[in-house]
Amino acid sequence: MQHQWTAHFIAGKWEHEQGGRPIQVENPATGRVIGTVPEGDARHVDRAVAAARDALAGWSKWTVEDRARLLDRLAALLEERQEQMAQTVTAELGAPIKLARGLHAALPVNDVRETARALRAMEFETGVANSRVHSVPVGVVGAITPWNYPVHQVVSKIVPAIAAGCTVVLKPSELAPLSALLLARTMQEAGLPDGVLNVVNGDGPAVGQAIVDHAGVDAVSFTGSEATGRAVAQQAARTLKRITLELGGKSANVILDDADLVKAVKVGVANCFLNSGQSCNALTRLLVPFEMLAQTEEIAAAAAARYVPGDPTDERTRIGPLVSARQRAQVVAAIERGVSDGAKLIAGGPQRPSGQTLETGHYVWPTVFTQVDPGSFLAQEEIFGPVLSIIGYTDEADAIAIANNSRFGLGGAVWSADVDRARTAARQIHTGQVDINGGAFNPAAPFGGVKSSGYGRELGRAGIEEFLYQQSLQF
Repeated sequence: MQHQWTAHFIAGKWEHEQGGRPIQVENPATGRVIGTVPEGDARHVDRAVAAARDALAGWSKWTVEDRARLLDRLAALLEERQEQMAQTVTAELGAPIKLARGLHAALPVNDVRETARALRAMEFETGVANSRVHSVPVGVVGAITPWNYPVHQVVSKIVPAIAAGCTVVLKPSELAPLSALLLARTMQEAGLPDGVLNVVNGDGPAVGQAIVDHAGVDAVSFTGSEATGRAVAQQAARTLKRITLELGGKSANVILDDADLVKAVKVGVANCFLNSGQSCNALTRLLVPFEMLAQTEEIAAAAAARYVPGDPTDERTRIGPLVSARQRAQVVAAIERGVSDGAKLIAGGPQRPSGQTLETGHYVWPTVFTQVDPGSFLAQEEIFGPVLSIIGYTDEADAIAIANNSRFGLGGAVWSADVDRARTAARQIHTGQVDINGGAFNPAAPFGGVKSSGYGRELGRAGIEEFLYQQSLQF
């Protein structure tokens, strides 16, 4: 599938001008190039920021209801072209087509609708004694997004910013830019004024750094690795930019002794392997009482056996390839280290999956380790692949201590037959979100982390508020 909307998008124009070599977009299931995008540089960022600043005065004066109606139109258009979006994500990311339809293409529609709903419910002016307090758009927002959820991650940044009355310069991931460009075209068709959204393709050192350094950018929202997030924060501090960081996690799935073990383990395995394990909030640590360890291992190994890597265009495939050869090499190295560190391997392993359709893609076996040391590499480092670590604990206090024994703090889960008990345990886990008994993802609730998972929130009212500042008028 060759894509045609491959260009920079600046001031409402699609620019095919090259700043350097064209960036090849690869299908990770086949290794074939499915398209190219122009490589941008600081010159493109300068033009994009200038366009965003020119558009800011007009866009920020749109009424809340007018901005919400534009989001309604965007949601309707995204819903109409879900199949095109799903096919695009499958081609550039390797997500199985059923997952691409049900998650990658469907979730952004709900994200936009929930943002419109939150926008309509917000008060942008309130009275406090002799003051009137106004919520004011922060200005031009730089958004730098990753490849693992290439539509949802873009929407969760740029749509709340636009809803707040800001304008945006976006750098999508160079590994999966095609769906972001399709999104930009859809936003243009929804009636977004020229310059409110600008997209510059390129890599982090050239385009991402130029966005963070630019004096005309007032705020930066970044999702990516912990190391890059630290560098972004240091750069942004030089110009005192507001910054939102979402940097990944090592989420614990705490199964208490009264839980439905079969359901909890199966759901935990599915969550860990979702999107080929390439989810920042994946439940990669499964914590169970020592006396339930043997039964847990049996259930987890059987569940993992159902995740056979396959062609992502096949409707029956449950898990596809990793995004790149580099990502595959990192995940395989992590699995090999887990073996050498003495963890017990009960499913998968570092060997390449066999089969004619799997020889050229970036496939790995979904892998399960047990008897994992809570302080080991497997339990502490974000692997970003389908690798599950099972860890035993003595009692509930020990489980909470192990769950919190991480520098990350993005997600987590608790399972118990007693909902109040689960809530009590969940409140003791130092993360931004905790699922209770398989609670579903809520695009209206704040999403973000603490500790090395970053700071700031996306989605819903909290996502919009990230891009507003308060102005007090005293009378």
